[in-house]
Amino acid sequence: MNPSIKNALISVSDKLGLVDFARGLCACGITVYSTGGTRKHLEGEGIAVRDVSEYTGFPEMMDGRLKTLHPKIFGGILCRHDREDDMRAIDQHRIEAFPLVVVNLYPFEATIAKSGVTMAEAIEQIDIGGPSLVRAAAKNHAFTAIASRPEHYAEILAQIEATGGTTLELRQKLAGEAFAHTAAYDRAISDYFESQSAPEAFPATMRLELKREEVLRYGENPHQEAAVYSNPREVGANLVTARQLNGKGLSYNNLLDLDSALAIARGLPDCGVSVVKHNNPCGAASSDNIADACRKAMDGDPVSAFGSVLGFNQPVDAAAAEYLSTPGLFVEAIAAPSFSAEAVEILTSKPKWKANVRLMQVGEFTDRRPPLQTRWIEGGLLVQGTDFGDDPEVEWTVATKAQVSPELWAELKFAWAVCRYVKSNAIVLCKDRALIGAGAGQMSRVDSVEIAIKKAGERGPGSVLASDAFFPFPDSIHEAAKAGVAALIQPGGSKRDQEVIDACDEHGLPMIFTNRRHFRH
Repeated sequence: MNPSIKNALISVSDKLGLVDFARGLCACGITVYSTGGTRKHLEGEGIAVRDVSEYTGFPEMMDGRLKTLHPKIFGGILCRHDREDDMRAIDQHRIEAFPLVVVNLYPFEATIAKSGVTMAEAIEQIDIGGPSLVRAAAKNHAFTAIASRPEHYAEILAQIEATGGTTLELRQKLAGEAFAHTAAYDRAISDYFESQSAPEAFPATMRLELKREEVLRYGENPHQEAAVYSNPREVGANLVTARQLNGKGLSYNNLLDLDSALAIARGLPDCGVSVVKHNNPCGAASSDNIADACRKAMDGDPVSAFGSVLGFNQPVDAAAAEYLSTPGLFVEAIAAPSFSAEAVEILTSKPKWKANVRLMQVGEFTDRRPPLQTRWIEGGLLVQGTDFGDDPEVEWTVATKAQVSPELWAELKFAWAVCRYVKSNAIVLCKDRALIGAGAGQMSRVDSVEIAIKKAGERGPGSVLASDAFFPFPDSIHEAAKAGVAALIQPGGSKRDQEVIDACDEHGLPMIFTNRRHFRH
């Protein structure tokens, strides 16, 4: 049953698009009923509105807290048009039917996002009548349409203009969105009250409210469907809210790789660039200018860097763009805080891949990072504190007889910053504040050492080595010494630490224990 719409109830906080919508309803012969602020807004635009208080015979009171909570309102929303007893009841009590309800809620989340907001101010933005109206209309969607967002207006008005009412299919879709709207609203209020109490590192209940941003072409493999969702509570530079300046849409794997590239780049000192392939860095470098850092990062493993994605911790300038346009280089995507106009022009006009490269402007980095990391497993969710931020160097100790020179200390700090983002078992070789060899994802740490040394090749002598976890045996030290490694940094903590220290002393190698592991499983 699709009741024709003669009356509409409108009470909104967000008035975007409302005037045109209400004017269209009136043109269709619909009587608009409204409350204080909304009524004044529409009347100010010359739209005829019937006051809800006049209709109910009961005034708004308590500073607007009480205005729509009345049987003559809810009876008109909840009446079932195919039930004789319901229709007799509304006739008996002189209740108007409201087959269309247009309601959105007080801006609670926008209010609490402002600095200095008191709890009393927040409480006044907790809507009571609004969610009740929305839920009532959604419950009775067999007969009542609920517009809970301005984006609904166009489709609703088009159907009314064509048929005088709305279809059950549309009403059912609107009802689902309305219940999601009120659920998110209540969740925001609940989260706010929880935030006013002493916080728990891991709350007893964890609620996720995610919004689908885009359906992706496919997932890790072509036979897998995929989509990307945003978390409205996450702020700061990220790929989901980034502005895409060029190129086709990002794939599932692009997003994973770019997320890693950004994480690495923001952890690098000075001007830093990371080069990621298959979710591991094949290049990373720091310098006093972003173009030089880019060159050094791409030189880390030129073969692997072909078709890679890049992360920048500084704006991409014309010099960096010119370098990336060098014949023979191929880049899939770049994520950076921003791109200069000259850089965009160069990257989208010079190289062969100019039309396809994705340029993702993520915004300026901030210190605000999500406090928790999550990972889905069968049956539930693993949650842990994030592994961001610099390690306290006061906890670092030189475990060997050989001491670390200031020059090597800076190199070891850089290697340690890179190593924490390589998948375990992770070994990196760095030189001149650039990654020159990485061993990742091996079941044996000595295999990772051998791979990193092989990648470094002739550049190995004089480099420094970082390991994400302790060396269980001294064999890796002997391999590093043969390759000409000048110093090592690792967490320490193995029961064979002394054997590893003795091996370093045998070769005259200095080694730092950081006393903190950065294992990335």
